[in-house]
Amino acid sequence: MAKNITKKSENYSQWYNDIVLNADLAENSAVRGCMVIKPYGFAIWERLQAELDKMFKRTGHMNAYFPLFIPKSFFSKEANHVDGFAKECAVVTHYRLKNSEKGIVVDEEAKLEEELIVRPTSETIIWDTYKKWIQSYRDLPILVNQWANVVRWEMRTRLFLRTSEFLWQEGHTAHETKEEAIKETELILDIYANFLEKFMAVPVLKGRKTECERFAGALDTYCVEALMQDGKALQAGTSHFLGQNFSKAFDVKFSNREGKLEYVWSTSWGVSTRLMGALIMTHSDDQGLVLPPKLAPYQVVIVPIYKGRDDFEKVNKFCLNILKDLQDADIRVKYDDRDSHKPGWKFNEYEVKGVPVRLSIGKRDIEQNNVELFRRDTFDKKTVERNELIYSINKILNEIQENLFTRSSDFLNKNTFIVKNFDEFKDKINSGGFVLAHWDGTEETEMKIKKITKATIRCIPFESGESGTCVLSGKPSSKRVFFAKAY
Repeated sequence: MAKNITKKSENYSQWYNDIVLNADLAENSAVRGCMVIKPYGFAIWERLQAELDKMFKRTGHMNAYFPLFIPKSFFSKEANHVDGFAKECAVVTHYRLKNSEKGIVVDEEAKLEEELIVRPTSETIIWDTYKKWIQSYRDLPILVNQWANVVRWEMRTRLFLRTSEFLWQEGHTAHETKEEAIKETELILDIYANFLEKFMAVPVLKGRKTECERFAGALDTYCVEALMQDGKALQAGTSHFLGQNFSKAFDVKFSNREGKLEYVWSTSWGVSTRLMGALIMTHSDDQGLVLPPKLAPYQVVIVPIYKGRDDFEKVNKFCLNILKDLQDADIRVKYDDRDSHKPGWKFNEYEVKGVPVRLSIGKRDIEQNNVELFRRDTFDKKTVERNELIYSINKILNEIQENLFTRSSDFLNKNTFIVKNFDEFKDKINSGGFVLAHWDGTEETEMKIKKITKATIRCIPFESGESGTCVLSGKPSSKRVFFAKAY
């Protein structure tokens, strides 16, 4: 176990915080509830961002940027939307400060005519904008994504998982027909699931949310849900079919192919820095962070081992040649030639930071034309011939990526349970994991189960299932749904 990391089995919450801090990912800021994402943590976020951005652009989406501030009146136009976010909004009321005997104070004479909301999400400001962009069916579809920060005033915060300000992407699309909008919602959900599984090595469940778990203002919300190592679920991404709610609220009409005016159909969708939390909690261990190679800022770190200046010159020359070869092979690599830290200290640092592969090279290795290779996921070491190094590293990086997904998939499968009655339900929910159980489809039963067990319906599977009776009410149920305790 790493020196400053609590054992996962002893205190999972502290283990998570210890990894975030010791792996140099983030820290709490001077502003309550907000975080500083440190360079190494931000480098991982940039990898996530870059890969998702490619996926969006391949499917015709383009990036734009909309204001941070939203007029308060915009929120009153969509009743469900304002109800969903009212308690989380930060409000700007004044635009100037002034000096006084008490120090810097708000200038009471500089009060805004209309208060501004710091965006908790951007549907309202975007649909006010789309009204200017859309007149005809020829202007559709609009496929826009925004990478931005948002503010939701949280009382209980946790680094990456729940902070008052966080980074995310939010897609907002406008369509000619209901069918096109639903197809878009499904497309984005598939992109999220593919990204989580292929790049993050995180297996997910796909489905739709219940009515009371939907996004505020949506007709339907689709989601991807992941299972963390403590048995709790994490909502990893959502895609919302908004119907015509926002186009009606902001009077966004278009002239259809028959020349008649019609309200636009729309979607919105997003993932956030919460994915960083999912990445940490899915793969990491008591030694620290474990990163899938596809998202690691450094896929390989090179640590030279030497005694004295003469040794260093020989080892350094050998290492620099390897560094160039790896860079030429498009392998992300860091060469740590700092003489201020010993090799053992560096080994520990990169294990805590989750670097997938470590190369340690000393004088004896040079004489034998070998390199010692260490892989983070299994702690295995092997000696590789210099002329086979690139091939071996690429092979091992692929193996690590596959191993992490297989390992987390096995965990998901072993911790997904089918239950027949409420006693079984309570037993499995308390032990952690996903529980597949029949539900009668009513909000009343959903809320009762939540009150008794603290478990929520994470998603309703898209696939049809066998009918049965609800585990709590005994009423008819069309199929089982996934329950879990969640973050």
